[in-house]
Amino acid sequence: MSSTRTYSGGIAGRLGRWSAEHRWRASFLWVGLFLLMLLVGASAKQLTDAGETSGDSAKAEHLLEHSGFNRPAVEEVLLQVRGQGDIRSHVGRQAARDVVAAVAATHRVTDLRSPFAAGNDGQISRDGRSALVLFSMKGKLDTAKKRIEPVLEAVHTVAASTPALRIEEFGNASADKALSDTVGKDFKHAEGVSLPLTFGILWLAFAAIVAALVPMALAISAILIASGMVGITSHLIPIDDSANSMILLIGLAVGVDYSLFYFRRAREERAKGASNLDSVAIAAATSGRAVLISGLTVIVAMSAMFITGLGTFKGMAEATAIVVAVAMLGSLTVLPALLAKLDNRVDRGRIPVLSRFLERRRASGESRFWSAVVRPALAHPLPTIAVAAGFLLLLGAPALHLRTATPGATDLPQSLPIMKTYNRIQAAFPGGPAPAQVVVSAPNVRAKPVVQALASFKREALASGQMHEPITVETNPAGTIARISVPTSGKVNDTASERALDTLRSSIVPNTLGKVATAYVTGATARSVDFNKQLQSRQLYVIAFVLGLAFLLLLWTFRSIVIPATAIVLNLLSVAAAYGVLVSIFQGGWGIIHIHGVQQGPIAAYLPLFLFVILFGLSMDYHVFILSRIREGHDEGLPTQDAVRRGIVRSAGVITSAAIVMVAVFSTFATLSVVSMQQLGVGLAVAIFLDATIVRGLLVPAVMSLLGEHNWYLPRWLDRMLPGAPNEPQQLAPPRPAFRQAA
Repeated sequence: MSSTRTYSGGIAGRLGRWSAEHRWRASFLWVGLFLLMLLVGASAKQLTDAGETSGDSAKAEHLLEHSGFNRPAVEEVLLQVRGQGDIRSHVGRQAARDVVAAVAATHRVTDLRSPFAAGNDGQISRDGRSALVLFSMKGKLDTAKKRIEPVLEAVHTVAASTPALRIEEFGNASADKALSDTVGKDFKHAEGVSLPLTFGILWLAFAAIVAALVPMALAISAILIASGMVGITSHLIPIDDSANSMILLIGLAVGVDYSLFYFRRAREERAKGASNLDSVAIAAATSGRAVLISGLTVIVAMSAMFITGLGTFKGMAEATAIVVAVAMLGSLTVLPALLAKLDNRVDRGRIPVLSRFLERRRASGESRFWSAVVRPALAHPLPTIAVAAGFLLLLGAPALHLRTATPGATDLPQSLPIMKTYNRIQAAFPGGPAPAQVVVSAPNVRAKPVVQALASFKREALASGQMHEPITVETNPAGTIARISVPTSGKVNDTASERALDTLRSSIVPNTLGKVATAYVTGATARSVDFNKQLQSRQLYVIAFVLGLAFLLLLWTFRSIVIPATAIVLNLLSVAAAYGVLVSIFQGGWGIIHIHGVQQGPIAAYLPLFLFVILFGLSMDYHVFILSRIREGHDEGLPTQDAVRRGIVRSAGVITSAAIVMVAVFSTFATLSVVSMQQLGVGLAVAIFLDATIVRGLLVPAVMSLLGEHNWYLPRWLDRMLPGAPNEPQQLAPPRPAFRQAA
């Protein structure tokens, strides 16, 4: 029985003590939850959704959804002469007949339209080299990708027997299948690279195999538990297709980081001479509290995404919040139980030379490298702030030219065969792969005034030069809704397609169809534009919520109004720099960073706001951890500058290890095929790297040194209003056993 004294540490300390005292019970509860969620994950299918629409496109989608209108997946087969020639030749006509016959023989399609049938001249390109066979998949749009394979095989068979022509397919179902296949391969690639890479980093950080395995086991189990939970919650809030990648990405990063904070503090106290159980007690009261505050910040910050009212953000918030909550729970419960049980066995499998070096460094408690970095920042705060902040502002300047769009087919890498097909169809039939859709509602869309308005609409659309053939019209069985497919200039997310959409909405539709019926425009471009408009109308509320939350949490935790204010400004600098790097790399034409071969285009619409929210949450890991150590020194009577130096230098090792893990995991996602995942990986990796180095290593010590004792300023009236006093000097409890010795 140990007779040393221990910190109380609030709920985190109590959880840690209970888990260490009841280590078998805590471990069995975690294993039971793990097995239950594995079973749930195998049986409860995740419900996915592409996300909600808004604006005019939402009204159009609502009309289609509730009018009995058949909304199938539309597919196109491109027939194109290789080189010069005319597709209307005998070979071209025979190929079209073969494609129609082969596709029809699958019995999975409907509404087959040959380019050579009467009235289908719009399915032949202006230069005569290309033609389109159009058809729709039977069944629902959402499940068409699961039934498209026999159709793709039929088209491939005809293409193989007709080498004189290029015969390729593109459409809703085939693009969705290609995207799902690519995401699935990417997920396996991310698993195959990030897991061993993370283990290697941890092995080097701890210089012991068992010590590296513990955080990995907790992170992986948290990911699998969260996946099972999402299988249940997705039936209430459908998730995005990328949710599993998000769970792996965030779960691995925070799961390992939370374990690192806890683990390293326990080993540090052990190096100072504390017993195993007392070191776990101190880690529970200090690092455990930092993990609790950081995890709750991420969870509550992610809840701000619900303010947008958009399904994409709701699904991302759901998946991220669940995996962070599970990782936090594991770090506060099963981790202290494992540390108490393993004792010195946690250091088995040592790397001899490296382990001895780390032991000496833990005994000294300070990092020589970070001591050298922090010293000039403390001695010369103003020049340090000017240089470091100036560099971040320089990186962030290109963010002024940030342009966003909803990811669609163009989210796929251009090297994929289906994207080459998309580009060929786009070149031959501008707007053909992703046409705008005008939804017309009237008591009788077959009535003469409506039919005349439809004819006028087609004439004005083609006369504008921004809309092209083939313009097709479909009517629901009741004759109350007409859907007009209108190919427009440009690609889905470029300025040409947005100008064409504006022309449709502002002049052509109101001047023709709008005079006799109600008409709304939807389609990929319209949904992207409307998504951005709704996002822009709500994002200020999200930002205000997150900033207000961060301010209040740091105010309550550190009893200061200066600490949260400076933390918010510094976090905004690192986020802005990450935005600027994203624009430089992926939009091109701006900034100082250009990487040859990167697919350039707009940033995924969800990404800037998601990055802002998740980075503000994740940065709390480092900030709370560092500030807690600084506050400890200040409460012990050290001058602010000495407390800052000691707090940063002594926490530098774990912050560096945690940042390396996060940057490595996020960088893995930057190597994936899907462009939005590349953007997410780059944005997170850059922001975390800058946050852990320039912000925490230079700006934090420089700013706190400059402010001195003003860092801890809190008006008396506000101090009286704040509940509790979580950062009063930590008092040791009266002598008592640190833990009961559990079996």
